[in-house]
Amino acid sequence: MTVQRSTAVRNARLDAIETTIGASAKVQIRTGAQPANCATAASGTLLVEWALGADWAAVASGGVKAFNSTPVAGTAVGTGTAAHYRIVDSAGTTCHEQGTVTATGGGGDVTIDNTSIASGQTVNINSWTVTEPGA
Repeated sequence: MTVQRSTAVRNARLDAIETTIGASAKVQIRTGAQPANCATAASGTLLVEWALGADWAAVASGGVKAFNSTPVAGTAVGTGTAAHYRIVDSAGTTCHEQGTVTATGGGGDVTIDNTSIASGQTVNINSWTVTEPGA
């Protein structure tokens, strides 16, 4: 059997993401394969880091949660090919989510305008959405 949940439960589970991570989270884009899990130390070269606003994600709707506004623009601090992202707390010390990065249209968990990044370049996150299963 497949578990199904109401939209209200799916939305509440998604809204817990922002509540747990906290205000002013950071998104990091890095090179290479993502670590085995969020508890594993960060890997790859840090290419760009965004400090998100205090209320960085929209209230979940229809079982989907997304950034409040996109694109989110930042300036690269490293050079390389973007491969994974991490969302960390405001101190940048605790990873709460990680996933794949692709160029827009590439199907990654986060999409950016260009995965080939040079230090000093402006990089835009074009989308971050999470869909809760169980519809």
